[in-house]
Amino acid sequence: MSHEFLSFILAVALIIVAAKLSGYLSIRIGQPSVLGELLAGLILGPTLLNMYHWPTFAHDEMLAEVIKMMAELGVIFLMMLAGLELHLNELLDSGKVAAVSGTLGVITPLLVGMGLAMAFGAGLAEAVFIGLALSATSVSISAQTLMELNVLRSPVGLALLGAAVFDDILVILLLSIAAILFGGAVGGLGAIGMTIFWMVAYLVGASLIGLFVLPTVIRLANRLPVSQSIIAFVIVITLLSSWAAEVIGGMAAITGAFLVGLFLARTPYKNRIEEGVSALAFGFFVPIFFVNIGLEVNMRGITGNLWWFAIALTIAAVLTKIIGCGGGALLTGFSRMDSLRLGIGMVSRGEVGLIVASFAVSQGLLSHENFSIVIFMVIIATLVTPPMLRAVYSNNQEPTKGDQTPAPA
Repeated sequence: MSHEFLSFILAVALIIVAAKLSGYLSIRIGQPSVLGELLAGLILGPTLLNMYHWPTFAHDEMLAEVIKMMAELGVIFLMMLAGLELHLNELLDSGKVAAVSGTLGVITPLLVGMGLAMAFGAGLAEAVFIGLALSATSVSISAQTLMELNVLRSPVGLALLGAAVFDDILVILLLSIAAILFGGAVGGLGAIGMTIFWMVAYLVGASLIGLFVLPTVIRLANRLPVSQSIIAFVIVITLLSSWAAEVIGGMAAITGAFLVGLFLARTPYKNRIEEGVSALAFGFFVPIFFVNIGLEVNMRGITGNLWWFAIALTIAAVLTKIIGCGGGALLTGFSRMDSLRLGIGMVSRGEVGLIVASFAVSQGLLSHENFSIVIFMVIIATLVTPPMLRAVYSNNQEPTKGDQTPAPA
């Protein structure tokens, strides 16, 4: 076997062991397992141990990229399973609170992030992209935590996932507008119109396929005389929908995966799908996803006075989501505690925020120093979300009616 392959399988084994061990320790101290997995990545990454530069891995130039792609598969399967936990009618019932919370949860961080960036010396264009990075939510961390707490199908959990869809659409739309105004993209209003058109086209097309085609096709897959035909079909349709969400709809791939899970939950094969995909996801891909977040972060890149901006931006990232999303929930009739829970659930950042920051860097609109600060904000906001959620649910003694068994650690 090649040296690269041996390095790869050793790295994967190390990551999974670190994830499961740290997840176990996290549970022992009363926190969600995901917190330990995130910290394991931070320890193994360039911030501390710098695993990829160990002699065993140092000469494998593709290792980090391969691990990253496996991590992206992990978040896709995680969000498909999150959709599988829900009923479509329940999600639709949360439409009003999801729309208001999702919208305010984008506008509030955007404006505060822009103002803060300009106060620390950033120009208008750079401030806009920092604000957009601050606005994006990644609910994969919160979804995993809510599954562990057995409250994903509570009103808060449903509103959280619905708000995340609005959040994703709005941030991507604003990114398209910012690219036209500051990044040299061409097309003007026509390009913005096409962005909206393809988003709507994808959502409508995916919904029609999910409601009317998917149930029939999965029945046919069940009749095939091959091993694990349904699980193989589900994996394929999840990957295709994730691809279409990004390539056709211009949205995050996890949105497509979530929709597949939502529609599969309506089929009589839900339990078989959950059992099969959970084993694959939580046993292999999802731990890699959580650890990889820390592997990609180097907190040593932030030095001197940049720490003040990094700390201020991170505090703003936490507070603006709680105020914006939580305030939106409060306006639509949620109790103060449930509004706080929703706001905290939207704090974690992730894929979309990194997409915004990476685009800005590639276009020369965001300095590498401020890019490191955005990455710092993403990782810290992600790290604090699970324990904060655990804290606000600590007095929640009885699970919400209809909740499912918690996902494996």
